[in-house]
Order: sequence, then C-alpha cells, then structure tokens
Amino acid sequence: MSGPISLDIPHKLGKAAVRERLDGGVGKIGRLIPGGATVEHRWEGDTMHFTVGAMGQSVAAQATVFDDKVHAVVSLPGFLSLFSGQIESVIRSEAPKLLK
Repeated sequence: MSGPISLDIPHKLGKAAVRERLDGGVGKIGRLIPGGATVEHRWEGDTMHFTVGAMGQSVAAQATVFDDKVHAVVSLPGFLSLFSGQIESVIRSEAPKLLK
C-alpha cells in the first residue's frame, strides 16, 4: 500500500479567490470519473476536507489554502493504491484547473 499523494498547486489569486474557486470546482471532480461520483466537502479554517465516492471506493482528501499555493493530500484506499501512479498523474494535471 502506498502513502498518500501530496502536492502543491501554486497560485497568485489570494486566499478568498482560491476558496471560492475550490467551492465552485470541487463538484467537477465527479465528472472526471467514468460513471460519475459523489463529492462531499466542508471547510475547517483554510482547509477544505472532501470525499469522493465512486464504484464502491471512497477517497478522502484535504486541500489547505496558503497565500501562494494550495497544499493537497489525497489518501487512497487499499485497492486504488494499486493505481496510485496513474491517479497521481491525473490529479497533477487536473487539480490546477480547479483554480482557473
């Protein structure tokens, strides 16, 4: 089993703008998954906690907003950790689009 996927997404938007874009974009994650997915999220301070559920699997993640970046950590369940390399590649390419 692999460890969590951790990445930083740089930005120059300011915390309020990033929070607004994350709030409006987190639902788009479900459309990236074949067959769709459920996405739930909540904020604790500057950290958005969210869960994506699809195909009997649940992925938990956190995105902490800083002045110049968003630090994201994605924890994959056992079965999906077998595909962590491919999943990390998709996250790295798609995550910055949530801030646009």
